[in-house]
Amino acid sequence: FLSVTEDLVRRRAEHNNCEIFSLEEISLHQQEIEKLEYLDKWCRDLKILYLQNNLIPKIENVSKLKKLEYLNVALNNIERIENLEGCEELKKLDLTANFIGELSSIESLKHNIHLKELFLVGNPCTEFEGYRQFVVATLHQLKYLDSKEIERSERIKALQDYPEVKQKIREQEQVYLLKRAREKEEAERRMQERKDKKQKQMESKPGFDSPDCPQEKENHLAEGDGEQETCRTLEDDEEDRRFWEEPTPYTPESRLETHRYMEEKRRAKDKTRESKKSEKPPWTLVTAEGKVLNVNVPKLDFSLKDDEENNQFILELAVYRYLDTSLLDVDVQPTYVRVLVKGKPFQFVLPEEVKPDSSSAKRSQTTGHLVVTMPKAKDIILAKQKVSASVKHSDCDTLQKNARRSGKVEKLEVDPSKYSFPDVTKIIQEKERTGQGPIKLQPEKITEVKK
Repeated sequence: FLSVTEDLVRRRAEHNNCEIFSLEEISLHQQEIEKLEYLDKWCRDLKILYLQNNLIPKIENVSKLKKLEYLNVALNNIERIENLEGCEELKKLDLTANFIGELSSIESLKHNIHLKELFLVGNPCTEFEGYRQFVVATLHQLKYLDSKEIERSERIKALQDYPEVKQKIREQEQVYLLKRAREKEEAERRMQERKDKKQKQMESKPGFDSPDCPQEKENHLAEGDGEQETCRTLEDDEEDRRFWEEPTPYTPESRLETHRYMEEKRRAKDKTRESKKSEKPPWTLVTAEGKVLNVNVPKLDFSLKDDEENNQFILELAVYRYLDTSLLDVDVQPTYVRVLVKGKPFQFVLPEEVKPDSSSAKRSQTTGHLVVTMPKAKDIILAKQKVSASVKHSDCDTLQKNARRSGKVEKLEVDPSKYSFPDVTKIIQEKERTGQGPIKLQPEKITEVKK
């Protein structure tokens, strides 16, 4: 069975920074709880407790909650009112749609002197003759019963008829308890029948003992796998139909049985889903012949740039901006690059070989894309215009020296595109100038010489 766990309470205490010792209100509705425990030890300061729509059969382990003002246990399997004497501050109690047939158990609420509101609608006891009169006469402190105000005249009348009404209630209770005993026996018998039927189905499943040889057995199972799957689905549908169409009384046992049946079906579906996931064939990245394939399972945009100037390939993979880098796994090989994005492979065959050891992978700070830089294996020597560069430097140096001699500093702007070959005329001109002392720069004359 499912009980209240500390983890569940902490998760439901988010509004209190997950602290449970100082918790004043908590909602544990629709959690399939089958046993109420620990709350009186963990949450002593609770004032409001919601436990509706669970499978709780008994009110227990709440008597130490001295500050509790409102308890909601509607839509559960509770059959009698008990163990609430210690809740000294209890003002409101909601027991809507339970299975309380033992109406005399409300006498235990006499100790809750602050109790003003009580909800019992939807319980078998509300069908008893004299139900409201009995409750009104028993609980003097009550102001509202089933959302209806208790008037003074109604209480006086109920107290006058109390002995007679009490006797009627006792007789009806006895009849109800006998009926409940029969229902419990019937529920146990039905549960046993279902267990026996399931056991027989397990034993009579085909394909386990018929083939003698293990190889034959495997072949037999492989051949009939599709047929077995279809049969199993039909059997499940038939079982579902039988279960939901079978008339059963509305009792705590039938409610619990329905919940267990649905839980069992859900687990079976999850198991089937998991097995199908595990059966999924792995992605083919390299063929049996050793051919590497281009694969893009994550379906990401990408671009491969051939950077000839730096003799390298640059792969840009458009991974999600906020994807954690720990979920990326990059593997560079001489002929291809592979990136696992959350376990899904992206593989690209490169046009030529690269150096894996010199490769690097980085994330773009603006887009978050993965940028993989891969130097090519073949080194290509590119012709660079070193002569023109040297000429430029020499020209600048001589001109700066001459300018220094004349005492005037002039800045020269050199356009690299103009010097595509050694300027022979300039070299001659510089030779003519040597030894003549400080001279003024004459850019116009130089241009004429150039022409």
